[in-house]
Amino acid sequence: MSTPTVGRDLALSPYRWAVLFACWMSFTLTSVDRSTWGPASVFVGDSLAVPVASLGAFATAYYVGYVISNALGGIGTDRFGGRWMLSVSLFGAGALMMLFGSTTSATLGIAVQALVGLFAGADYSAGVRLVASWFPSSKLGLPLGIFTTATSLGTAIANAVVPALIAWHGWGTSYHIFGAISMALAVALFFLLRPGPMLDPAEAAPQRESFSTGLRSLARNRNLVLTCIAGFGGFWGLYGFITWANALMIKGHAISPATAGAVVAIFAITAVAIKPVIGYVSDRFFGGARRTPSVLLLALFTITLVAFGNLSTATSFLWLAPLLGAAAYGWTPLLVALVPRLVPGAITGSASGFANAIWQLGSVIVPLAVGASYSATGSFAAGFLTLAAGPALGTLVMLTVRERTTSEAPASLTLTTASQNPPA
Repeated sequence: MSTPTVGRDLALSPYRWAVLFACWMSFTLTSVDRSTWGPASVFVGDSLAVPVASLGAFATAYYVGYVISNALGGIGTDRFGGRWMLSVSLFGAGALMMLFGSTTSATLGIAVQALVGLFAGADYSAGVRLVASWFPSSKLGLPLGIFTTATSLGTAIANAVVPALIAWHGWGTSYHIFGAISMALAVALFFLLRPGPMLDPAEAAPQRESFSTGLRSLARNRNLVLTCIAGFGGFWGLYGFITWANALMIKGHAISPATAGAVVAIFAITAVAIKPVIGYVSDRFFGGARRTPSVLLLALFTITLVAFGNLSTATSFLWLAPLLGAAAYGWTPLLVALVPRLVPGAITGSASGFANAIWQLGSVIVPLAVGASYSATGSFAAGFLTLAAGPALGTLVMLTVRERTTSEAPASLTLTTASQNPPA
């Protein structure tokens, strides 16, 4: 058993930044895997004879698997550790990406997309638990702001690279390349990562009773449930945009695939800068407060989605993309950092996994909802009104969340002599 001083020194060692970087790399690759569908969707549909209105079935299949693995992956992370979950998640998603790139059947393709999501979803809770175990809870805004840039960076990479790969050698090439990179990174991280103080099963043994008790209490945690609902609405708009923006611009306003990809890439690149900034500001100047800035950003996201739906030219899309990206992604590190403050440290992974599972239900439903809206009306604006309904709901729900202060955080979040673990 190490002493409290050793535990504190370990938690604050420079290695915590290496852990953050490794988790960020893994999350970036699974985000690239997920975002490849957006710029490739129209070409996959042409290749497999799938009409535009039905393309949402592929994205929905992915997110069904993603939601399931978020819930189960969170439990697995708390029980077995982040290194295994991170590596298995990334390797499995990469292998199935390569398989999807070779499919010639729409039915098989939908099934494989579900399996890709089933593996990829476990990556999130493993990353959050690892990062949260190495950084104090009151200072999670910046590291989790950096960590969550992975989703926007993954979208930017996919939209910047995939159109060129499709033009060069067809849509399957992008899936083969990114799948192979994911598998190689998974193997490297398995050997390079080591668990933090709260992730070692031997260290966590004294917390098993609080784990089982806390797990049963998740559904009774009012603020956690409300945060889950708010995130559901935010992700409805965010991943609905990522999934449909390319196709809607191409089909609705005859924007070229390369230009549509550039719009979504700019949308995502903006978030790479805004997430750490928002996380740092909330840590530094607002004592870690998350609710009020989340409300403001979700409201701005609603307004910019409606505005985007009323544009019609490539130039106007390109100009609005940065503001839309900042609003669409800016609230995410705030909600991600809020969850560990609402639950005991022993169930950080489970709470993060379950929260993200609920959030991602928006991603499951919205592709079909937007597809039905566009099919029924043929209206570009109607599609974006459908997207805007999600963050509008999130704005209203976040107003009712009571955010815990650091002094109200569960006792298990503080460093104790018994566990010698950093706050999570």
